[in-house]
Amino acid sequence: MNGEATGASTQSIFTRDLPVTEANYVPLSPISFLPRAAALFSENLAWIDSGDSCNWRDFFTSCRKLASALENSGIGPGDTVSALLHNTPEMLEAHFGVPATGAVLNAINTRLDVEAIAFILGHAETKLLLVDLDLLSNTKAAVELLDGQKPKIVVVGGQQAGPYEFIDYCEFVSIGDPNWAWRVPSDEWDALSLNYTSGTSGNPKGVVVHHRGAYLNAISNTLTSQMSDETVYLWTLPLFHCNGWCFPWTLALVGATSVCLRKVEPATVFKMIIDHGVTHMCGAPIVYNMLLNFEREATESLPQRVTGFLGGASPPASVIAGCEALGIDVVHVYGLTEVYGPSAMCLPRSDWSQLPADSRAKMLARQGVASPLQESMAVMDPITMRPVPHDGESIGEVFFRGNVVMKGYLKNPCATEAALEGGWFHTGDLAVTEPDGYIKVVDRSKDVIISGGENISSLEVEEVLYRHHSVLHAAVVAKPDDKWGEVPCAFVELKSGAVKNGSELIAHCRERIAHYKCPREVVFCELPKTSTGKIQKFKLRGHFSEI
Repeated sequence: MNGEATGASTQSIFTRDLPVTEANYVPLSPISFLPRAAALFSENLAWIDSGDSCNWRDFFTSCRKLASALENSGIGPGDTVSALLHNTPEMLEAHFGVPATGAVLNAINTRLDVEAIAFILGHAETKLLLVDLDLLSNTKAAVELLDGQKPKIVVVGGQQAGPYEFIDYCEFVSIGDPNWAWRVPSDEWDALSLNYTSGTSGNPKGVVVHHRGAYLNAISNTLTSQMSDETVYLWTLPLFHCNGWCFPWTLALVGATSVCLRKVEPATVFKMIIDHGVTHMCGAPIVYNMLLNFEREATESLPQRVTGFLGGASPPASVIAGCEALGIDVVHVYGLTEVYGPSAMCLPRSDWSQLPADSRAKMLARQGVASPLQESMAVMDPITMRPVPHDGESIGEVFFRGNVVMKGYLKNPCATEAALEGGWFHTGDLAVTEPDGYIKVVDRSKDVIISGGENISSLEVEEVLYRHHSVLHAAVVAKPDDKWGEVPCAFVELKSGAVKNGSELIAHCRERIAHYKCPREVVFCELPKTSTGKIQKFKLRGHFSEI
């Protein structure tokens, strides 16, 4: 049969005379949720910040004024607007107002040093920078390091500082049109945000996020979180981290309320949960560990159950069990900046509720299955690209594929090609697939300790250390060894009042895992962490080069 007969060179009967029009196709973008929230949930609170609050109708107006002000300042499609802001209403506004102009939002880690900020501003070619007043000193120093055109700086909270050479945010948005015509991009593949990886060595990579992926991940969050217009969400997760895991847009979709939080302090978190009836929160294991180890008068469980999404390093089962007893139902999510934050979750199964607390916690500590709107997640041999057996023992690399995967790395085609080689995003995380189809990450490929030819999972050793009553935080890395090549070394941060006893901790491990996996040395110190609570193992490895 020739090509014409099979329809290879002609239109299908299902496409001929059935055009794509404005009536049947609209590009997907999470900023489209905002006008709906303003109409449907107009009187619901969009945010609470200290003694102030704002409903969804007025929040929409604020975002329109911001978009209009940006446009009046020359910001347009493809421009970069950076933000060095805490978890404040202005940061929430930026997640809608900036992309509404077609510009790209670059939310920067507020704890970076001057050189790192300067690199990001230069690499992103930032045209306008929103910055919190208390971050202005580092920002000014970073801008001074830039060559060529400097970004325009708009300061949040500047009126309290008196006259200065930068534009005040309130003054800036006051020129904006409250009736500015809200719009989504004509192409859902357009860049929405630019998020820089933490970069454990060398300069960080700029992850480009598209409107389609953010729209789908925001909906995916809704499907897995059981959020509604009665949800009260506490911002214990930095909004600069993967755009708050897409939750700013999720909350707009359901008309929920944000409780802003500039700094995570246990006393404040407990007060917010109680005062505002918080129902949901997100954070790294360190956030939940802080809550568990905070001494407070009311040691009983919280007055209402809180759903706590936990991401980052694999959580110790003890943390999950402790949170459950406190009143926080932990949902373990997994992902990376390149997949918009959480693109997998440990979906709780009904039969797990019958398990003992420790056993249930171990099940919940796994990385689980792909989120509803992420096409696929698989553990595969990185050479053959074939799935590993579902035996809980065969180790492979975790791969993602689907709409919730980055466009690529900004100005880095080689890294982009390598990350997306073979039609899958390569995470670099090593995992097993268990018989029930759930995956469990056993280590980062660079964190596996190879001792005498045997592979040792640092996460397995850390899990055992966390079971000791005195351990607050633990990290295990490879220590060079003349005989074995490398051996496990544990870095431990103790709970308040605990006594340093390395021999006791090593003995604790030897009672629970194979002796060759046990730490040969224990170093007691405060562990270096990122602003999102991840322990920086690369800094711990540097300990040995200094000896």
